[in-house]
Amino acid sequence: MNPQLFRALSLGGLVAFTSPALAFTATLYAASPQAVYLQVGVGSFTNSYINGGQPQNNTTINNETVSLAANAVGNGTAQAMTTNSTQAQSFWDGYTYCSVPGQLYIGGFYRTTGATTASAQVIATVPASLMDSSGDSISFSSISWVASGNGDSGAEVFPTATFIAGGRQNVGSMASNTWNESCWAFSYANRTVPPAGTYTGVVTYTLSSP
Repeated sequence: MNPQLFRALSLGGLVAFTSPALAFTATLYAASPQAVYLQVGVGSFTNSYINGGQPQNNTTINNETVSLAANAVGNGTAQAMTTNSTQAQSFWDGYTYCSVPGQLYIGGFYRTTGATTASAQVIATVPASLMDSSGDSISFSSISWVASGNGDSGAEVFPTATFIAGGRQNVGSMASNTWNESCWAFSYANRTVPPAGTYTGVVTYTLSSP
């Protein structure tokens, strides 16, 4: 069985039970049917998971953007990116886990019937470059993120990393029968001097179970 769920993120511009205050993995009871859910940015749920809520389809593609003044381009000072996502609260229990617009929510769950113990993988499909309308490019490897969350502690399921420049990149995994979430703060390395313009690219995230 290999259920998959897709969400996309557009990067534009120059470039048992655990407490909700932990970095954040919660144990789920095994149940039928096997199910996966992935949310990057804005998502939809009928209610919080612990109150019987169910995930819904949401086709929103959120942006991460940064604009640089001409005299700051290429000076080597990393520039914080911001998101247009409004998702600050977790659908696990309603806890305000992320701080928008500086952080982008990523989370979901992998529930099995109990027979499967292998982890589900979250893969990012990354273009080689962000492009402008003239065909100029900025490598996707100039964009990175730091993983955290309000009041969290311990290792992040979706850890801090830098995009590869083209290809498939593992950005996290979910153990069977767990809910997991992080908040990503993106930044642009700002180490090159590209021509002036608006550079965009789309990263697609896929959650695949064994």
